[in-house]
Amino acid sequence: MSGPIPTRHPDRPRPIPAGVRTIATALAIKDPTPQQWQVLGERLTVGDEPMDRLVEWMAEAGMEDTRPLFERALHDGIASLEDAPGPLRDFFDTYEALPDWVDMDTVRRGQRALRRGGADGMYVARDVSLLGGYQFSGFNKTLIRTGALEKGSNKRFAETMQWAMDVIAEDGLGPRGVGYRSTIRVRLIHSFVRRHVSAMPDWRADEWGLPVNQTDMAATLVGALVAPAVGALGMGVVLSPSEYRAVAHLTRYVGWLIGVEDQWLPRDFRDSVRVLAHTLSALAAPDESTRQLAVPMIEDPLAWHYDALPGLRRRLARAQHLSITSAFLGRRAVRSLGLPSYSLPWYPLLRLPLNLSRSLTALTVPGGMERADHRGRREHRKLLRTMIGDDASATIGESAAHVSHVA
Repeated sequence: MSGPIPTRHPDRPRPIPAGVRTIATALAIKDPTPQQWQVLGERLTVGDEPMDRLVEWMAEAGMEDTRPLFERALHDGIASLEDAPGPLRDFFDTYEALPDWVDMDTVRRGQRALRRGGADGMYVARDVSLLGGYQFSGFNKTLIRTGALEKGSNKRFAETMQWAMDVIAEDGLGPRGVGYRSTIRVRLIHSFVRRHVSAMPDWRADEWGLPVNQTDMAATLVGALVAPAVGALGMGVVLSPSEYRAVAHLTRYVGWLIGVEDQWLPRDFRDSVRVLAHTLSALAAPDESTRQLAVPMIEDPLAWHYDALPGLRRRLARAQHLSITSAFLGRRAVRSLGLPSYSLPWYPLLRLPLNLSRSLTALTVPGGMERADHRGRREHRKLLRTMIGDDASATIGESAAHVSHVA
C-alpha cells in the first residue's frame, strides 16, 4: 500500500530525452494521464512486498543460517531442501514456476536480438542509459548511500553488464538458468538496500520516497533492456519487428522475476516505450549528486585494459564514449551531467554503415543470424575483459554487498 506522494514527484511531466520523445511521438504515445501521473507518484513509496517479506524473515531467523538456504534454493531448486522453511518455499514456489503468459521461444528470440547488438548495444546501455540516468537525482540518493562513489562507476557497470550477459545468455532464463539466478539475486540485493538505506537517519522518506521503489525499478528495467535495443538503431543495429516484440516480451518476464509490478511490465514494444517515456518524465531533475556520479564515469576508460598502445587506446575510448553520450543525450544533458564538453557524434556516424550492412546480412542471408549472434557474444566478453582485466571478475551485487551484512 502506498503512502503520501513524496515531494520529489514533480507537478507535471518533465521533458524526456529527445531520442525517447521522438520514438514515443512516432508511436502516438502521449504524456501520462492525470490518473497515471498520480500512480507514478504513489509508487515512489512502494517496494517489492514478496521479497521484502522474505528478507524480513531471513533477518529475524539469522542471515548466517537463511542466506545459505536461499542460495541453495536458487541454484538447485526449492525441492532440493526437504524441510524448506515456509517463507522460502512460498517465494520460490511462485518464482520458479513459469507464468502462463511466458513464451520461451519468444524470450529466446529476444535474447538473441540483444546479443547481436554486440559491443555497440552495451555502449548504449553504459553511455546513455546508465550515465544518462544520473540526471535523475532520485536514483542517486540511494546509490550514494550504498557506496557508489567509493566503489566506482566502472565496477557498477561491470556488474550491470554481467547481469545483462547472464539474462541474454542462451537459455539463461530457462529453469534455474544463469539469468534467472542473477535476476533473483539482484532482487534480493534490492531488498537489502531498501531495508538498509531507509533505516539511515539522513534518509528523507517524505521527500525521496522508498529506496529502490516501483517507479524507479520500472524505469531501470526498460532502460536496461529496451533502451539499448532502441538506441542501437541510431548506430545502425536494426532489428526486425518480431525481434523488437521479443525484446519487450523478454523485458516483461525479467521484470516479473525482479519484482516489478504488473502495471509496468510491457505487453508489446509500444508498451515498453510507453513505460520508458512515462517513468522518465516523472523522475527528479539533476542536482549535485549528478556530477558526483557522472564525471568519474566519463574518465573510467583511462584505466581500462589494453594489450597494445594502452595510453593511446584509453584516450580514444574516452573520446569514443563521450561521443556516444553527446550524440544520444544532447548538449543540455551533457551540461547537466557536468561532462567536460559536448563531443561531435563521430563514433555513431562511423559505426552506422558497418552496422547497417551487418544487420542486412543477419536479416537476409542464410546463417546470418547465427554469425551475428556469435560475433555479439565475442564482443561482450572482450568489452568486459577490457573494463576489468583478466584477473578480475564482476560479481553481481558486490558493489552493494556490505548492506546484506547489516540488513
